[in-house]
Amino acid sequence: MTNGSTFRLSLLSATILGGTALALPAAAQSTGASDPTRQEPAGTQIAAADDNAIIVTATRRATTLLDTPINITALSGDTLAQQRVDDVRDIADFTPGLTIPDTGPRSTGSIVLRGLNAGDTSDTGSGYDNALGIYLGEVPLYYDFKLLDIDRVEVLLGPQGTLYGLGTLAGAIRYIPKLPDADEFQAEVHGRVYAKAHSEDAGVQADAVINIPIVTDHVAFRSVNGYYFDPGFIDYPLLLQTPGVSIAQPGGPDGFFTDEAYAANLRRENDLNYERTYTSRNQLLLQTGPNFRAIVTYAYQQTETEGVQANHAGVLNTGRYESAARYTEPAERHAHLAALELNISVGDIFDIVSSTGYTEVKTEAQGDVTDLLLDLDYDYEAFPAFSGFNYNRTKREQVNQEVRFVSTHGGPLSWVIGGFYNEQKLDSYGFESTPGLSDFYGVPNNPDDLEYISYIRSKIEEKAVFGEATLNITDEWQVTGGLRYFDYTSEITGALSLPLLGDPTDVYSQEPAGGVGGEDGVVWKFNTSYRFAPDFMAYATYSKGYRIGGPNRVAPCPDPVPEDQQNACALPNEQQYGPDTTKNLEIGIRAGLFDRRLNISANVFNIDWEGIQVASATFYGVTGITVNGGKARSRGFEATFNAQPIPPLSIAGSYSFTDAELRSDVPDLIAVRTIPGYYGPYRSRTRPDLPTKFSQLDALKGDRLPGSARHTASLGATYTHDLNDDAELIANWTATYRGEVVTRLGGARTSGEVLPDYLTHRASLTYATDRFDLTLWANNIFDKYAVTSIGNDLSRVGVNDGQAVRFYSRAVLNPRTVGLEARIRM
Repeated sequence: MTNGSTFRLSLLSATILGGTALALPAAAQSTGASDPTRQEPAGTQIAAADDNAIIVTATRRATTLLDTPINITALSGDTLAQQRVDDVRDIADFTPGLTIPDTGPRSTGSIVLRGLNAGDTSDTGSGYDNALGIYLGEVPLYYDFKLLDIDRVEVLLGPQGTLYGLGTLAGAIRYIPKLPDADEFQAEVHGRVYAKAHSEDAGVQADAVINIPIVTDHVAFRSVNGYYFDPGFIDYPLLLQTPGVSIAQPGGPDGFFTDEAYAANLRRENDLNYERTYTSRNQLLLQTGPNFRAIVTYAYQQTETEGVQANHAGVLNTGRYESAARYTEPAERHAHLAALELNISVGDIFDIVSSTGYTEVKTEAQGDVTDLLLDLDYDYEAFPAFSGFNYNRTKREQVNQEVRFVSTHGGPLSWVIGGFYNEQKLDSYGFESTPGLSDFYGVPNNPDDLEYISYIRSKIEEKAVFGEATLNITDEWQVTGGLRYFDYTSEITGALSLPLLGDPTDVYSQEPAGGVGGEDGVVWKFNTSYRFAPDFMAYATYSKGYRIGGPNRVAPCPDPVPEDQQNACALPNEQQYGPDTTKNLEIGIRAGLFDRRLNISANVFNIDWEGIQVASATFYGVTGITVNGGKARSRGFEATFNAQPIPPLSIAGSYSFTDAELRSDVPDLIAVRTIPGYYGPYRSRTRPDLPTKFSQLDALKGDRLPGSARHTASLGATYTHDLNDDAELIANWTATYRGEVVTRLGGARTSGEVLPDYLTHRASLTYATDRFDLTLWANNIFDKYAVTSIGNDLSRVGVNDGQAVRFYSRAVLNPRTVGLEARIRM
C-alpha cells in the first residue's frame, strides 16, 4: 500500500474520537474549486485540504472538517465500517454530547442531544422525535436506516433552522450516502458472522453494493442491499399457554409454583428480542455536465422482532436476561423513502438545490397490558384467568419540499436563502383485548374480547423561509447571521369505543371529534470565528432553536363527556401542545500542534429552554400526553484530542460533561402510583366518579433532566503495521464510558432512579489489502451487564390486587459479541 493509505488507516481512531470540529470562517472557503471526486452538489466549494481530510457539507458548502464554522462531528465511511456502526444507536459512542440508550430493534431509539429531554426513559425507545432533524441525503426523516454504503455521518450540535428545512431544537444528524459514479463499474460484497453471549443462535449479516455507469459521464445506477439477523438474548419463560384459560401466576405472586402447575399454564420461548432486517437503497444519477445533476432515490427497510430487550427486575424469579411478560411482544416496521434531488448552477452567481421527498413508515406492535388494566380498579382480577394485551398500528406519511439558493459568486459576502414545506400525516389504530373476559361478564357480541378500541388521524403542515449570510471581514475573521420564519398548523380527529360496557365495537361508526392548533414565529443565529494562527482558531455562536407543537395521540373526548362509563380521551385543552424554544450560546477553540500530529478541540455551551414539551396525562383515563410547562437549562463542556506520536500509531479521546436541570417548578406533572388505600386526584378511566391509586407530584426547580449521561468519555488507539507492499495489519482498541443517567424528573422523590455508569470495550484486528479485508472483532469484550434505560417507574412494583406487577422493566445492554467478517471490493 502507499504511504498515503497507511497514514489514512493509522489516523482512523483519531477521526472517530477527535472529530468534533470548531469553527473556521465560512466565507474564507468560497474561493476554492469543487471536488468532483467527492460528488458534492454542483457548484459547492472546497478549501485547500490534505489528502486525509474529511469533507463535510453541513454549511451547505463542501468544506474540510477543520474549516467548518459550527460544532460538528463527522464519522467517515471507513470509521463506520471498522467500528461496526450499523445504525443511529451506535453513533452515540463516538459523539460527545449525544446519548442513545441501547433499547433494541423495536424502534429507532430515544436520541438526546446535550441533555434536552424532559420525559421519562423507556425500555423500547422512541419511534419519532422532532427535537432534532435526521436526514438521509437531503431528505428529512426519523428512522434508523442501516448505515450501508455511507460516505459519512455528520452530527451537528445546536439549532440548525436558519440553514436547514427542518426547524431543530437541539441539532441534526445527516447520513450522506455514496452517490452513483458515472465513470467506472464498482462492486463490493461484505459478510459477517458472530456469536453473542446468552444467546442460542448465531448472528449473520450480508450486504452488497453495485455501481453501474449506464452512459459514461452522464447516467449511472447504484444499489446497496443488506440482510441482518441479530440473535436475541432475552427469554420469555412465563408466557400464557392459552390466554383466557391459563393462570398467569399459578403459584401466587411469590412465583413458587410446581412443575405440574407450570406445565398446565405456562410456556417458554427464548431469544425473542432478535432483529431481522432487510434494507435496500437504489439511486439513479442523471447529469448533463457540471451545471446540472439529478438524483432519484428509493429506499426501503423492514425490521421485525418478537420481544423487548428488557427484563422485569426479578419478578417471579426471572433473571437478568429474562422477561416476565405474559405475552410475546412482536413488532414490525416498514419504511419507504422516495426522493428527487436537483442541483443546478446558474453561471458563477448561485446554485439552485431542490429536494423533494416522500417517506412512509408503518409500524405494528403488541404488548402485555395486564398491569395497566389492573390499575383501573375495575375488579378485572375477579376473573381468575384475567390477562390483557394491546395491538397498535400506525402509519406516518411525510411529504417535504426544500429549495435553496446558494451563492457561488465569490467575494467577501456569501449567502444561502431557502424555502421549506413539510406535511406530516399520522393514522393510528389500536385496541386492548382481554381474552375470556366478555364471557365472564356476560357481554355479548364481542368475540375478540375488546376492552378498548380507538383510532386517531392527525395532520401537521409547516412552512418556513430561512437564510444565512456570511461576511468575511478579513482573511482571519468572519461573521454569520441567520433568520427563519415558520408557520405551522395542526389538526386531529379520532374516536374511541369501550365494548365491555356495551359501546359499539365498530369505532369507525362513531362521529369523530377533533381539535386544531398552530403557531408562527421567528428564530435567529449569530456566529463569528477568528483564526489567530493557521492552526489555531476560536469561535462563538448564539442561536435560537425551536420545535413545533402538534396533536396528542389520544382520541378527543365527546362533548359532553358521558359520566356513567369509562373514558380514555383528551379534553379540548389536552388535544394539542405548543412549540418549545431554546437559546444556545457556545464558545470554542481548536488547535493543531506539531504539524497537526496533536489536535485539540474544546467548547463550553449554555442552553436556556422554555415552554418545555413534557409528558403528562389526560384527566380522563390517565393516558399519556404531551404538555408545555416550565423552564430548563443545559450547560456543559466538550473536548476531544487526537495524537500521532509515531506514524503507525494514533491515540484519540473525547470527554463531555452535561449539566441539565429544571429551572422552574411545574405543578402536578408527574403521575405516581401510590400505596393501596391512598387515592390521589386522578380520575379513573373505568370509574370517573371515583379516584384511583395515583397521585400527581410537582416537578421542582433543580430537578435533573432525565435520559442523558452527565459524563461520557472515549479513548481509542489504532496501530497499523505494513506486512508488505500489498497488505497491512490494523489493530484497534476502543473504550467508551457512559455516566449515570436519571430516569425521570425528580429522581427518587418521584419513584425514579439513577442508573449506574458503565464502561465497555471493543477491539478489532484486520488484515487489509486493496481488494480484500478480513477482520476478527469483539464488542463488549468483558460481557458487561448494564441497565441502559427504564420502562415505567419504581412505583409500579410489588403486588396489585393479588397479581405480581410486571409493569416496571429494565432495558439492558447487548452482551459480549465476537465475530469474523470479510469484505471484497471489485
